[in-house]
Amino acid sequence: MTAPAAVAKPQRTPLSPGFNRLWSSAIASNLADGIGRTAVPLIATTLTRDPALIAGLTAVTFLPWLIFGIPAGMLLDRVDRRVAMAVANTLRFAVAALLSVLIATGGLTIWWLYACVLLFGMGETVFDNATTTVVPSLVTRDQLDRANGRMQSAEIVVQNFIATPIAGFLFAVAIGLPIWLTGSGFLVAGLLALAIPAAAARGYSAARSETGEVETPRPAFGAVVSFLIHQRFLRNMIVLTSVTASALAFAQGSVVLLLLQTFAVPPAAIGVVTAAVGVGALIGALTASIFVERFGRGRVMFSAVLVSGAGLLGVGVTSNVFIAITAYAIGAFGVAVWNVPWGALRQAIVPSDMLGRAMGIIRTIGWGLTPIATVLGGFVARIDLRLPFVIGGGLVVVLALIATRLLLSAGAQAPQHANETQGNAS
Repeated sequence: MTAPAAVAKPQRTPLSPGFNRLWSSAIASNLADGIGRTAVPLIATTLTRDPALIAGLTAVTFLPWLIFGIPAGMLLDRVDRRVAMAVANTLRFAVAALLSVLIATGGLTIWWLYACVLLFGMGETVFDNATTTVVPSLVTRDQLDRANGRMQSAEIVVQNFIATPIAGFLFAVAIGLPIWLTGSGFLVAGLLALAIPAAAARGYSAARSETGEVETPRPAFGAVVSFLIHQRFLRNMIVLTSVTASALAFAQGSVVLLLLQTFAVPPAAIGVVTAAVGVGALIGALTASIFVERFGRGRVMFSAVLVSGAGLLGVGVTSNVFIAITAYAIGAFGVAVWNVPWGALRQAIVPSDMLGRAMGIIRTIGWGLTPIATVLGGFVARIDLRLPFVIGGGLVVVLALIATRLLLSAGAQAPQHANETQGNAS
């Protein structure tokens, strides 16, 4: 008797060359972001030790999404996204150069640092929103979870395992060194963005006209708002993610002071600790699409929210630095797992011709309360630096339980409109 032939597992279709170019640009930008986000709070601790002011600095990083998120989305639905990404990061390079000069001349104050962080964030609203809106034009629909997982994995690896440790060690050598490297990374990322395929970067209408298809009018801004309001699942998820993001921000606004003062972590080792936490996030990003394929999107999203809250809660209830880092890594794992299917769902549900503006609205709403929550967390941290983690993590756990039915229904969601430009642009 002959042995039965082995059943070959279906091969995954490789992601397109166009996506790989976008990925390269994102990696360079993540390197700059990671160095800057580690260096800036450390620089702030040389100017003040007030937890509220430190948390306020974190809040300012989210403020641009509140005031410029929607205009950035409107811009990206109208212009060549490659050029928008290049210009945004060139401006961020200029801000990094200004900050470096202020440090070198001794003219830096906490308020100048606030202003520079605000300007960094303005550029981020354009660059990050453009990255999200271009992805569906470079991959097929069934590759969205995998593409988002790869983007998330690259962000975690670069920021936590490369950029953050580098920033900590460079800061110990000279305060201005990590800022110069931040600016250089932004400039390189902007140049790499110009290599993205033109058809994908120009958005829905331009891409259709280039291929000879009948060009339909771009939906008005009111139509985008109406779509988000009447898409019940998406509307409820936006509210849930907004409150959850605020709770997470409330907890983490003063994390640098928590590590330095409560857990006595040396400044030069902050990057190493952050990298250790990043292990959890990396595992989450790498395995999220596999979890979705095996267990379904709804179960994965529910579990991810629950785990993220439990992890942060664990940080707040322990006095042991190793247990705290482990719990933080578990929370980071949950957040990373969540980001992959949630990102894919938004890209699949929202039509391509309104994706830029829709993402601007979603992020404006989602992060709109974050600056307020972060500042409030800073004031609570004046009582005890662990208390914001207890409150924020506990709230996320409660939210997950309240929204169980909504989260589990994510697996049954199907887009009402096809994203016509989704494909395999190279």
